[in-house]
Amino acid sequence: MAERPRNDGSRPPRDQKRRSAPKRGAPKKQVTTVKKTLNKDRIVALRKNRQDAIAHAKEMTQRMGVQPLAKKAISEDGERLHVRIAHSGLCSRRAAEKLIFEGRVTVNGDVVAEMGVKVGDSDEVRVDGMLITTAKIYTVVLNKPTGVVTTLSDPQGRPTIVKYLPQYGVQLKPVGRLDMETEGLLVCTNDGELALRLAHPRYGVEKEYQVVVTGIPDDKALTKLRDGVFVEGRKTLPAKVDIIHAEPKSNTTGLRITIHEGRKRQVRLMCEFVGHPVISLKRIRYGMLYVHGMRPGECKLLGKKEVDELRKMVGLPTT
Repeated sequence: MAERPRNDGSRPPRDQKRRSAPKRGAPKKQVTTVKKTLNKDRIVALRKNRQDAIAHAKEMTQRMGVQPLAKKAISEDGERLHVRIAHSGLCSRRAAEKLIFEGRVTVNGDVVAEMGVKVGDSDEVRVDGMLITTAKIYTVVLNKPTGVVTTLSDPQGRPTIVKYLPQYGVQLKPVGRLDMETEGLLVCTNDGELALRLAHPRYGVEKEYQVVVTGIPDDKALTKLRDGVFVEGRKTLPAKVDIIHAEPKSNTTGLRITIHEGRKRQVRLMCEFVGHPVISLKRIRYGMLYVHGMRPGECKLLGKKEVDELRKMVGLPTT
């Protein structure tokens, strides 16, 4: 019988463990190559779409016999063109960018088909031939009554907040929403940038509510509300929760809840999660604005000092 060849070091013996084999229970390394590749491809696609839009706009202007306006031909100290259009109340900034790419915007009679152009106060801006003027900014607070939906129009014909808003010749839009059965403080403005930041949880604007719930929450339920509960698959941010009064006879409790988010029906869903459904809900504070002294349906125009405080709160320059 032939003798087996000895191991000469070219390969490990059979009983030696492979170093490359992962240990049992060790966490597997996450492969991020695919994700990085997808992100890179998405960025490339977005850049290509932007370039195609610019090229299409330039081609359309040439077909119309109009040359795009050079950036140097307009004031360099003014505001960006898409911002001017958005401030007029015609559309959002993103929609204004699309109008520019499509060659539908002119400045002093010349077509502008690219981003980055700035305009001054004396420059004449038109969209599809319509003169664009900067609308005056208004910010109001409304004590929204119950039974009213927070929208400017409703297909179902329900009462909306429009009849409570003053007529300033501009469209005042609500910042966030209060559901139909919730009353209290609602901020409305035609300042799109301010509205966007006030509603974004990143800026941590506090919203305080007076809540009456069924039952008397114990310490465990209150701790859950304060630490955060899962609402529609996502955990809510930490909240301030205090008991105002408890009524054993009626088996109800009054709470004061302060949150930083603005998710749909958030306070109601939080209370339902801990087993104490909401009976009544009222927002009494938004940032440094209070509803005290305002009748249901009453609307109040904010002064410059109050608006400047709101803008500072979310990192915007004062007016």
